[in-house]
Amino acid sequence: MDSKELRKKALERFFARSNNMQKKAIFRTEGAVLIIAGAGSGKTTVLCNRIANLLLFGDAYTTPCAPELGMEDEAFVQDFSNGIIADTPEVTERLSSLIGHNRAIPWKILAVTFTNKAAAELKERLSRMNAPGADQVWAATFHSTCVRILRRSIESIGYDRNFVIYDTDDSKRVIKSVFESMNISDKTFNPKTVMNAISRAKDKLIVPEAFPVTNDDGKADFQLGTIRDVYREYQNRLKAANALDFDDIIMKTVQVFRTDPEALAYWQNHFDYIMVDEYQDTNKAQYELVKLLAGGKGNLCVVGDEDQSIYRFRGATIENILSFEDEFDSTVIKLEQNYRSTSNILDAANAVIRNNTQHKDKNLWSDLGAGEKIHVYRFYDEMSEDMFIGNEILANKDKGCRLADNAVLYRANAQSRSVEMALSKMGIPYTIVGGTKFYERKEIRDAMAYLSVICNPFDTVRLSRIINEPKRGIGDTTWGEIERISLACGISPIETMERCEEFAALAKKSKALKPLAAMFRELIDTADERDITDILDDVMQQSGYIDMLTAQGEEGIGRLENIKELKSAMISFCEENESHTLFDYLEQAALISDIDSYDTSADRVTLMTMHSAKGLEFENVFIVGAEENIFPAYRSLADMYELEEDRRLCYVAITRAKRRLYITTAESRLLYGQTQHNKMSRFIQEIPGEYMEFTDKTKRQAPTGNERTYGGRKQSTYLQDRTAAQEAKAAAAAPAESFSPGDRVSHKKFGEGTVISASPLGNDTLLEISFDESGTKKLAAKFAKITKI
Repeated sequence: MDSKELRKKALERFFARSNNMQKKAIFRTEGAVLIIAGAGSGKTTVLCNRIANLLLFGDAYTTPCAPELGMEDEAFVQDFSNGIIADTPEVTERLSSLIGHNRAIPWKILAVTFTNKAAAELKERLSRMNAPGADQVWAATFHSTCVRILRRSIESIGYDRNFVIYDTDDSKRVIKSVFESMNISDKTFNPKTVMNAISRAKDKLIVPEAFPVTNDDGKADFQLGTIRDVYREYQNRLKAANALDFDDIIMKTVQVFRTDPEALAYWQNHFDYIMVDEYQDTNKAQYELVKLLAGGKGNLCVVGDEDQSIYRFRGATIENILSFEDEFDSTVIKLEQNYRSTSNILDAANAVIRNNTQHKDKNLWSDLGAGEKIHVYRFYDEMSEDMFIGNEILANKDKGCRLADNAVLYRANAQSRSVEMALSKMGIPYTIVGGTKFYERKEIRDAMAYLSVICNPFDTVRLSRIINEPKRGIGDTTWGEIERISLACGISPIETMERCEEFAALAKKSKALKPLAAMFRELIDTADERDITDILDDVMQQSGYIDMLTAQGEEGIGRLENIKELKSAMISFCEENESHTLFDYLEQAALISDIDSYDTSADRVTLMTMHSAKGLEFENVFIVGAEENIFPAYRSLADMYELEEDRRLCYVAITRAKRRLYITTAESRLLYGQTQHNKMSRFIQEIPGEYMEFTDKTKRQAPTGNERTYGGRKQSTYLQDRTAAQEAKAAAAAPAESFSPGDRVSHKKFGEGTVISASPLGNDTLLEISFDESGTKKLAAKFAKITKI
């Protein structure tokens, strides 16, 4: 056997646990590579092995240039290839030195993930594989990666390197402040809607000057024009505070690369290999970022699955992965063997997703056996549905399953309420992913605001939050003067408060302002020399915040415990990071996501949306509320692309299950304050009967002796009266108006307009209307009470 073939055999032995297609992905190190990784196909393992191969062996598998081996070394490699020598750290090190060729430099590998948790897992796995320099690989989220880039290169676009990152709450405060200065009523313009419009614009790299202000007909749109003006002023205020919001992080990085050739060349040269996980969930800004970075060496590998593209509502575009093959002239490798689920589950998922048009041809398969058929149940109402779920979870526990082996997945957060009630009353512990997040609790936001001002005295948004928290007699008028004077004099609000006696508008408030300013000044001046936990203790004590919580009694105790938990988080941060300044901690906290803190060790049932479940797996999965207008959502029924997105969401939900999958549906469901009667979801009907067993439980039955119950919904007088009123109202509205394009219509809030399109929406009609003064909107005719003129 020649040395080239011997090297190949040794490498294939080293990665023997990988299947043939996975090995193909591991050894294809150069050029553009698209890895289509079906659900449960081991993509994380492939990504880790690919990086480990680059670090340990480089391009040894494909190069014709590796040196010949001496007799002793050749015998060693031969023995390893034949399994005579065990794979130990010492053996790995020697093998790497003998057959490695053009081994990658760790810090020149960029591996982009979508969560901090995934990045940490990647590094941990690499370390366990004895890959040299594993801790130096750039494994990080898009946002963390861009923050590191901007800390070095942002000055070329007029920002200081010590910029701060505003979270959603901070951004909302700035938007509201802009509204006030522009005399915009939040009753006319919803701040959240404006924020979403700005966020989507940034996802598409649209700056304020290019923000579209005309509707689909080319006519000026007042609403869009106003949003453009708010966007422009919002960006001005962020820059004045040397701040970026979350969407700016990527957009500004692209701006740096587009306008600063030296910065682009530096970073293109910095990375020899770029890998992107979950590529199907990237948006335009992320696509452009990847394209620019990969324009140097061209060694770009993206991993994803178009059938798991479920974040269109966040700006993600499935076209990025669908067009990658042509855009980058790439090698395509499909991973279709699933290591998670049984065949019945996979065959059902394959059958559902084939109904999509935006779909590459692939077929998941498994050698884990057929397994149980999918359990589909139709219940009388959501109460009997929830009771069944609770009883089934307890039955699974009796069979040896942990509670944590069970997950309840739903389309919308509102659906969790009735499930929570059932599990609580049946004594079943559960956890909600997507509930009130730690960093969103008021006391934590307040503490973080204090720390942010210490880190950046010009941070007016955070200071405005806590300047009168606890109460100090500093109202909106005083704060407005502080902000105005600071801006006019070019000084920080802290300095303005220190010099308050120099300004007539503030002199009377000196007793409140000067002590607060003195506290901040001392903490600002000493922050670099002190432990961040000591800074937290001091600012919470000296500000009076701890005293305020203590005075709140029982409610305050829980909030105090949360402050203590924040200190615990800081301690953990310091232990895990070599650099742990206050600035470092605030940056890390700004980038953390809810799924990063999901605890898989607790023995509790998991309740979460299908979106939150992506990337997770459970022995037993319950998909609840599988009904038309709920799943798929009513908004999806009139839009093919939205419907296909919901079908991909169904595919994701189905493939979370390892052994047992339940899909439940109800004839009657109390949701969003009204009783709904919906048909069974089309997604159930798309599953061939051979893969599922259907049980009709719509007849109300008394529970059997072995069922544990918490009670069912009784048809109370209130519910009966409400249901009767709804039915009477529906009957009265039976002869609904029909609408056609061109009809002139009227709406109570938006005024008069012209119908652009009309399409069926369940028992209603979805209208796209161009209002004369309010722009173009999509409304349900009956629900929105649209009338013809």
